[in-house]
Amino acid sequence: MAKSAVKTTITAALIVAAGRGTRAGDGAPKQWRALHGQRVADWTLAAFLEHSGIDRVILVIHPDDAGMVSGMRHPKLSTAIGGATRDQSVRNGLESLADQGIDRVLVHDVARPCVSARVISDVIEALQHVAGAAPALPVNDALWRGAAGTVTGMQDRSGLWRAQTPQGFQFGALLAAHRAHPGGAADDVEVARAAGIEVAIVAGDEDNLKITQPSDFARAEAILNNRMESRQMDVRLGNGYDVHRFGPGDHVMLCGVAVPHGRGLQGHSDADVGMHAVTDALYGALAEGDIGRHFPPSDPQWKGAASEIFLRHAVALVAEKGFKISNVDCTLVCEHPKVGPHAAAMQAEMARIMGLSPDRVSVKATTSERLGFTGREEGIAALATATLVKS
Repeated sequence: MAKSAVKTTITAALIVAAGRGTRAGDGAPKQWRALHGQRVADWTLAAFLEHSGIDRVILVIHPDDAGMVSGMRHPKLSTAIGGATRDQSVRNGLESLADQGIDRVLVHDVARPCVSARVISDVIEALQHVAGAAPALPVNDALWRGAAGTVTGMQDRSGLWRAQTPQGFQFGALLAAHRAHPGGAADDVEVARAAGIEVAIVAGDEDNLKITQPSDFARAEAILNNRMESRQMDVRLGNGYDVHRFGPGDHVMLCGVAVPHGRGLQGHSDADVGMHAVTDALYGALAEGDIGRHFPPSDPQWKGAASEIFLRHAVALVAEKGFKISNVDCTLVCEHPKVGPHAAAMQAEMARIMGLSPDRVSVKATTSERLGFTGREEGIAALATATLVKS
């Protein structure tokens, strides 16, 4: 599987934040109110910006709220202006992404700041097999009908679910569904079903509450506090080490960048020694072995494969197990080629693949003072360390 044959699927998250939230009580719109040391919107955005499976994040805001986002800076993040209703805001966000090569989109309510990485990952995973997917919880309580404060009847709860977000869809299908819908939908599942799109249910999360009433802030505060305490107690470190020898070629692949050189690196894949070391560091932090366990060199399908395939698999496994990558540090050991002129490009490429800010990725180089196989310029070695925290 050569690198040219690999198509990267682009997944965007659309965060709907244009509402006024009047039921949440007096004060600023609920998305801009304080919650556990940040604003509600900050927590929600972080869940998607830090998720390795999300490539773009669009925050759809009210026209009056431009000042609320003026200081936000992240390579994944951009904004769009919402409409008078939720479905109009979603459509505006979708239209801002049209013709940008987006394959899948997850639509999420900004007022659900406690969404977990597991729920996001489950929706993304489901979209590999279906056109639409959304998290939900079965209704377990008895249901009544009532009027004037009195019970007037019962409602069968069989087959009833409590809908949550993010609701995920193939991008083109959801955009077409919104363009055809007359408006007034409660959520995107309603819009999708009106267009004939089947929506699969994935497991929701009781903690994925939507802040609606003033009392919901206290519950969200408690959830985030417990989560932060758990994160502080579960930090993982992993180390990776790899070596590839020189052979015929006119360039070497180092941390995703083709660096001109009089020789190439030899290996079953594209022999990107830096990316392999980082990948093994991630696997190591999870106690998941190394690249060879997941992509055996005896399997011919991986001959000449782009190392990005291996790294993306490790990153996805990190999210699947409920962690996020805090930072990665990679050291390349060689006499030549000189890494310095290419280090920034390597840092940016590794950050892109892992869905991180570049300031969380370190790529540097050293020599072995002409000692050993690297000193004799027989090959290149790489060492890497990765830090994971519970998400």
